[in-house]
Amino acid sequence: MEDKKCTNCGSVDFTEATDYMPVKPIKMSLKGSNKIYTFCLNCGVVHSIRIEDTSIFKK
Repeated sequence: MEDKKCTNCGSVDFTEATDYMPVKPIKMSLKGSNKIYTFCLNCGVVHSIRIEDTSIFKK
């Protein structure tokens, strides 16, 4: 992980994980993309959420 500091507890220990529900376009689509959460290992505060593959949302 890049240099980050938790705004809640001051820890610098972060990791990434994904959710079991992919993000999908509003239009009916079977294709989705994972959400990647970056969070503090000490207190669990989420630093960021990003979409793994944004190409499915582009027109």
